[in-house]
Amino acid sequence: MRIFSDKKSGKNAERDELAKALDYLREGDTLVVPSLDRLGRSLQDLIAIVAGLRKRGIGFRSLHEALDTTTPGGRLVFHVFAALAEFIRELIVEGTREGLDAARARGQRLGRPPAMTPEQIRHARDLLTHPGNSVSSIARLLGVSRSTIYKYVPELTTGDRPTLTEPASRGPLPSGR
Repeated sequence: MRIFSDKKSGKNAERDELAKALDYLREGDTLVVPSLDRLGRSLQDLIAIVAGLRKRGIGFRSLHEALDTTTPGGRLVFHVFAALAEFIRELIVEGTREGLDAARARGQRLGRPPAMTPEQIRHARDLLTHPGNSVSSIARLLGVSRSTIYKYVPELTTGDRPTLTEPASRGPLPSGR
């Protein structure tokens, strides 16, 4: 008997000890895990690993769930558990989708809030009409990044600065730190 122990999360795709354990196993061996969630990152991953073991003639046991795929009954129970888990996952996805649709129907805005308010965008455009103001200094003043300024004032990406069309209410930025 040989024990392999991963220290990384089961969600991590690169699990060196699991890879070593799977490589070590030979036909007639049985892979024993404390619980199903320690073997697979997802249901699909779990099914793929167990199917690969079965093709190689390797048994699988999970101590917590009392599963033993070396027997026909154990294989049946494993597939029933897998099917139920997949069904539950799909119900959760469907419920989430319905909840998001309902929130949209109520007019709720979903996702990350905008980084700049319309007033901040107008202020940035106004400040950009003065040649002495840089994008960096305006970004610092407004508490956003330079890339946010470029995102909300798209005419800057073409190299055009906003032009002064009406008398500016604010002058150039104060020069001090």
